[in-house]
Amino acid sequence: MATAIGKTIETPAKIRQVIFASAGGTVIEWYDFYIFGSLATIIGPVFFPSDNPTASLLATLATFGAGFAARPFGALFFGWLGDLVGRKYAFLITLSLMGACTFLIGLLPSHAQIGILAPIILVLLRLVQGLALGGEYGGAAIYVAEHVPDNRRGYYTSFIQTTATLGLFVSLLVILVTRLSMGEEAFRAWGWRIPFILSIILLALSLYIRLRLKESPLFSSLKDAGKTSKNPLRDAFASGANWRVILTVLFGAGAGQAVVWYTGQFYVLSWLQTAAGLTLVQATQVVAIALAFGTPFFIVFGALSDRIGRKPIMMAGNLIAAILFIPIFQIMKNAAGPTQEVTNAAGKVVKVATDPNLFVIGVCAFVLVLFVTMVYGPIAAFLVESFPAKIRYSSVSLPYHIANGYFGGFLPLIATAVVASTGNIYAGLYFPIAVALLTFVVGSLLLRESKDVSIHEEVHS
Repeated sequence: MATAIGKTIETPAKIRQVIFASAGGTVIEWYDFYIFGSLATIIGPVFFPSDNPTASLLATLATFGAGFAARPFGALFFGWLGDLVGRKYAFLITLSLMGACTFLIGLLPSHAQIGILAPIILVLLRLVQGLALGGEYGGAAIYVAEHVPDNRRGYYTSFIQTTATLGLFVSLLVILVTRLSMGEEAFRAWGWRIPFILSIILLALSLYIRLRLKESPLFSSLKDAGKTSKNPLRDAFASGANWRVILTVLFGAGAGQAVVWYTGQFYVLSWLQTAAGLTLVQATQVVAIALAFGTPFFIVFGALSDRIGRKPIMMAGNLIAAILFIPIFQIMKNAAGPTQEVTNAAGKVVKVATDPNLFVIGVCAFVLVLFVTMVYGPIAAFLVESFPAKIRYSSVSLPYHIANGYFGGFLPLIATAVVASTGNIYAGLYFPIAVALLTFVVGSLLLRESKDVSIHEEVHS
């Protein structure tokens, strides 16, 4: 370790170890959480059988959203635990809960086997996953931020920002390999369970790595100095001043980030299948390749935010996304070309694109991912810098998970329902556009630039 200006800074080798352990576990949690959404069109008939494919899909997306609805409650509980006991212990528990639930979903009997119990148990497992994820992200981002120098916080925490996209990418890759290794009929019947069951191996590896970590040095210093909070929830949420910061962060950064993220990396996946007529394999390939090429830009924008600030990059991402969402989706629809009705392996009549231009669609998907990297790359550092150390875990987690749990998590359900009710395949984009514009206005007017905040001086002063 090196000491500078009265504060302890970890060596580069130690920082790399911290990032690897924190990011590795967070990737696994996102993988676990997003397998469900990635397979929504397959899982729907298994647990929510219906003669109406749209109704079945909506029921599945609602179950997907239930996990997001639970995230703020998980943020409160694990935020309290992280500020009271320590960052490390909180995200060890969240990782264990998430992995166990994912494994159990892979073993859960279908509606045909146990009736109404199947969807009930599925919803309960998704709720527990949501609680776990509510505590994971904040813990990992804070743990990394409290190990690194103030002037490189955007760069180092941006590695945590890649984990959500990498988790989705890994889930898509495992799904794609599994699907291509067997016929469509076998995949729909039982093969979809394999990505869920495999997560138990990833869980074991990640737990082994994380168990070797020590507590954050900044939190340890805080504890040694007797400056930790005795009641983090009271200290975080009984203060009107802190509530003003929480609400400003929620509407001036978090909400827009959430809808841009879920439009560009998740809604597009189901939209390409339902509105553009791409097959599961085609849509998965396109989005997975876009994610692979786009992921490094989280680090690019995270590092750039150390130089020019968090606020201008995040606000630009929200505004550009709001302006270009509809044109980009129109280009993808035109590139997909005409569709024809066919009967799939499940016996349902669906519209399939006859000769889609996957290159053009892929470029559009990549541009959508770039918008995501702009709003998401700098936000971890910004969140950490917005709240004092003794209530940081509790305060960071709540606005982030309200934004991503409600504005983002329910976006696929809201957008799909709007399209179904209006018949306009672009109408689902009105919701993310409106929220992104709201965040641009609120953030531009009320958000303070935070890149020069020293979280180490706060503890050692």
